[in-house]
Amino acid sequence: MIRDVLRYPDRRLKTPAVPLRGIGPEARRLAVDLVDTARHYPRTVGIAAPQVGALWRMVYIDCTGHRSVPDPAGPIVMVNPLIVRRDGSEIGREGCLSLPDITANVARATDVTVRYRTIDGDETELTTSGFEARVVLHEIDHLDGVLILDRVASLTLDVFPRKERSRTKGSGRP
Repeated sequence: MIRDVLRYPDRRLKTPAVPLRGIGPEARRLAVDLVDTARHYPRTVGIAAPQVGALWRMVYIDCTGHRSVPDPAGPIVMVNPLIVRRDGSEIGREGCLSLPDITANVARATDVTVRYRTIDGDETELTTSGFEARVVLHEIDHLDGVLILDRVASLTLDVFPRKERSRTKGSGRP
């Protein structure tokens, strides 16, 4: 089911999500809804449960077909993701479904390893780099109540109005 995406300044976007203790029918339904919602918005590469009003630690990531990710790991639903390693740093432009009218320059690690549970309950790790690492970090930030506006060095110099063309086609790129 396609869910409504919360928009800033909805306070739920600033509320840290709670870990899932188990993966039952409600969590499985949320995973399907995250996939459906993300796929509804063209060019969207990730979405976090808090963005659809579910304050659980779950994200969906899929960089398939993105020109900056020649060998994507996704589609992936991550339950209770935990960053275990991050290296490097790079500033890149990010957008967000919850802040549809802007993009922002955000510094992120260039390489990341994340430990998480699959929707089937298996523990696994993902090591990724570049744009896909940026997507993973962006979505995990949502689980901690952190938005791209919290990551910019300057609200004046690093935040930009989204181009009208992109807004009409959908936006969700980190």
